[in-house]
Amino acid sequence: MSKNIFLFPGQGAQYIGMGSALAQNFEPAKKMLEYADEILNFSLSKIMLEGPEEVLKSTDNTQPALFVTSMMVMELLIAEGIPCDMVAGHSLGEYSAICAAGGFSFEDGLHLVRKRGELMATAGTRSPGKMAAVIGVEDDAVKALCAEASKKGIVIPANFNCPGQVVVSGSVEGVNALVELCESKSIKAVLLPVSGAFHSPLMEFAVEGLTEAIAKVNFSDLKYPLIANVTAEPLTDATLLPDLLVRQITSPVRWGESMQKAISLGVTSGVEVGSGKVLMGLMRRIDRNLKVTPVENIGDLTPLKG
Repeated sequence: MSKNIFLFPGQGAQYIGMGSALAQNFEPAKKMLEYADEILNFSLSKIMLEGPEEVLKSTDNTQPALFVTSMMVMELLIAEGIPCDMVAGHSLGEYSAICAAGGFSFEDGLHLVRKRGELMATAGTRSPGKMAAVIGVEDDAVKALCAEASKKGIVIPANFNCPGQVVVSGSVEGVNALVELCESKSIKAVLLPVSGAFHSPLMEFAVEGLTEAIAKVNFSDLKYPLIANVTAEPLTDATLLPDLLVRQITSPVRWGESMQKAISLGVTSGVEVGSGKVLMGLMRRIDRNLKVTPVENIGDLTPLKG
């Protein structure tokens, strides 16, 4: 039988106005957005709906904003009876995926992603870093480039997104050296507008605080298997989640492998749950036969009901 996977986006998918259309057209989403403001004790909704952009893209705000938007859309999918057989989330999106699969409550998830964002922002200040996307070469070639550039500073593969797209992360010196090395070899490398070296050893500062925050959360076994970022393997066991979430913050996101694993387990279709169409775009590079439908508002459900 064919299976459907729900995919949850990470940082980079945010934009001013995210969640507004759904909140206007679907009462449970509006109530969830209002509840998020109560939980956090500040107006996250105002930042999401009005910006300014500089405030929204600050990682301590971006992470809860994306999480809340995804969970608002998840309410819609549940209400409309859209089937889910498996979940996965890109970096931050893994928290949304776990919540959607019943791994922890909306309240716990929101507190966690806010704390994660704050810790990552602080880590980025304490250990300044950069990220860059390397385009058009294989994973092993990127690893070799990182090894060579590492003579100048830390730089490692951070996101194995899809064939021909690997994001690297590290110190300012290391990433700059990697970009220069790519230019010398006529390889395209694009610096990304991020505030830190995510999924690299420079995020080590965030590990202790995140471990403490995660230890306070009550985890439950998942209703749907999660393909984990760190292992690219499925799991439902609640006891495995805390360690994977802590490891994730300094480990590469194995997205391409995760999607191939889902396909090998019978997944033939997907829904991008929340803001943007980033994951749909990546899937086209991984396997064009697996159609991903992005859902942000009620009108986006039409293809899923055909």
